[in-house]
Amino acid sequence: MPGIGAGCARELAARGYKVSLIARRAEVLTLAAELGGIGMQGSIANPEDLKTLVDNTLAKFGRIDAVVNSFGDPPRPELLEITDAQWLENFEMLFLSVVRLARLVTAPMIENGGGAIVNISACDSQEPSLGTPFSGTLRAAMEGFTKLYAKRYKAEKMRMISVAPFFVADSMEELEGWDVPDLMWGRPATYQELAKVVAFLVSEEGKFITGTTLKVDEAASASI
Repeated sequence: MPGIGAGCARELAARGYKVSLIARRAEVLTLAAELGGIGMQGSIANPEDLKTLVDNTLAKFGRIDAVVNSFGDPPRPELLEITDAQWLENFEMLFLSVVRLARLVTAPMIENGGGAIVNISACDSQEPSLGTPFSGTLRAAMEGFTKLYAKRYKAEKMRMISVAPFFVADSMEELEGWDVPDLMWGRPATYQELAKVVAFLVSEEGKFITGTTLKVDEAASASI
């Protein structure tokens, strides 16, 4: 099962974390079993699925130390051809899922001394592009929430960080059909390489990092 979320799950499991996974594809169950964790087939855009995920995690492991919110690539329609239904669907996926999960996990995480939530964003979240309309609007809102959450809960030792990558794939073949520029190392960052950044952010070594968006984008973005 390829992807950023799966890469993060593998890396965190290799570092001793017990993983609890959710994804729409049935392969998530196989991955969870492979990593010695638990999994469920569902959608992070569904609040009932999120509650089940958190309830199952607490019942199995008794605590939650870190959360990684990873999302599939949203569609890329023409700006004014985006329907209300598409806006609302992607709003639930890219923004409300983060808010809803934060509501569910914050109290139990605080009870165990705090923790970290990492949201996977994209490098164009702060530089709107007509080619990726949902990143420039909804992921920007998610990063705003990241800052607000970090300010509100830092006294309880709760952290929230967004990570904004450029191209991530295990091979150039995965990017067939994309307009890929010259890349710094001649290839994209692998899922494991990005996962190592996420693992650092949720670790003790990253404990002073919160409320910000870390760009992992080879300086592709124009802003400082």
